[in-house]
Amino acid sequence: VGGGNTFHLLHTLYHFQLVDVIRARVQSKQLSYVGWSAGSNVAGTSIRTTNDMPIIAPPSFNALNLVDLHINPHFTDAQLNGHNGETRSERLAEFMTLAPDAVILALPEGAGLQIVDERWQLIGEPTCYRFKGGKKLALDDQAQLTDLLTINQ
Repeated sequence: VGGGNTFHLLHTLYHFQLVDVIRARVQSKQLSYVGWSAGSNVAGTSIRTTNDMPIIAPPSFNALNLVDLHINPHFTDAQLNGHNGETRSERLAEFMTLAPDAVILALPEGAGLQIVDERWQLIGEPTCYRFKGGKKLALDDQAQLTDLLTINQ
């Protein structure tokens, strides 16, 4: 599932009644899921941590829930000279204020999450981050994530 606008993608998935179908097929191992950019946003619990503009309103922000966390692709904490807006970390911290139990996996360009059976592994070179309970934790690019990302910890 490719990129584009996350709001439009989720709206389309709901319009064609694919949210439950995709979730069921992936969970039953009838279908493998590969997503990038907006496609990775919709793999999580909701699209509330997307970086996209809300160009269309999907019926819900609830996504495919293939993983019990939010995914923030294209993560960067770069701040342009003269720009006084928030960094991505600050925006995610604001989100966690309203959703303190949420877990967010921030994936910079060139990084990904691979899940095979119950084994979670980061792939690629850049450092990824887990945001949870108002805290940001750097993860090694080859970290075993199963324990780090579970909600119940």
